[in-house]
Amino acid sequence: MKRTEALNHPEELIRFLSEHQYVADEEMATSLYLLLKLGKPLLLEGPPGVGKTEAALVLSQFLGTNLIRLQCYEGLDVNAAVYEWNYQKQLLGIRMQEGSDKSTAEKEQIIFSDDYLLKRPLLQAITQEDKAPVLLIDELDRSDEEFEAFLLELLSAFQITIPELGTIRAVQKPFVILTSNRTRELSDALKRRCLYHWIDYPSLDKEMAIVQQRLPEIEEQLLRQVVEHVQAFRQKKLAKIPGVSETIDWAESLMALGYREVNRQSMLQTAGSILKSSEDIRLVLSEMNAAE
Repeated sequence: MKRTEALNHPEELIRFLSEHQYVADEEMATSLYLLLKLGKPLLLEGPPGVGKTEAALVLSQFLGTNLIRLQCYEGLDVNAAVYEWNYQKQLLGIRMQEGSDKSTAEKEQIIFSDDYLLKRPLLQAITQEDKAPVLLIDELDRSDEEFEAFLLELLSAFQITIPELGTIRAVQKPFVILTSNRTRELSDALKRRCLYHWIDYPSLDKEMAIVQQRLPEIEEQLLRQVVEHVQAFRQKKLAKIPGVSETIDWAESLMALGYREVNRQSMLQTAGSILKSSEDIRLVLSEMNAAE
């Protein structure tokens, strides 16, 4: 029986995610549950560092399948995301056919075949045969609107059209998770094809639970101080607001240096683990100096 068929309630996902060091609330678990049951793509939006990408990784572990990731960026095109032809191999193939009695059409059919095709993440995801993979389309908001429009065919029909080969339909529909940090608004057409969930910065208690899940040896006093400071940082006008991943990095750095509490000295030594610009570091240290 497939893992998805045996899944009867979102609470089962919450338990599995917790076992794999991912703290999910009922809303998040329900979104993943519906992704698995309905087979619709899931769009996760939220600030950086709150666990959107990690959700796809843990979901692939739950399904016992591989994660195929497409990292989006400005200028991303079909060649990098879907496929391209192995031109060097094609040239070699053309030379090998010189002098043969094959027609031009037959020669073209040979060099424009799977043997000469370089599959990129999107094509890999719909042609995987053994087990439906988890396809992560990460930080879609960084890509251009033209690429976003190209995705509509994949997300609605799970097929990709290659001019030389025709339309390739999914062998098995991949489980698709798209993430966005909302640096730009995604189109309504794309959102209509997806389930949606917003992941915000966690509450104090939830963030403490996340850090403790990742760093079970952390002392209670240090854990609380770290998370309380990070929660306070997020209320300041920082150039780069720290996410949960930075909270974990900071707590781990403090533990590695033997600190059992957050103070000015520990902040001086570990500021780069939690704050990611010189202006932010100066602001926080100056406020700590003023408070003493």
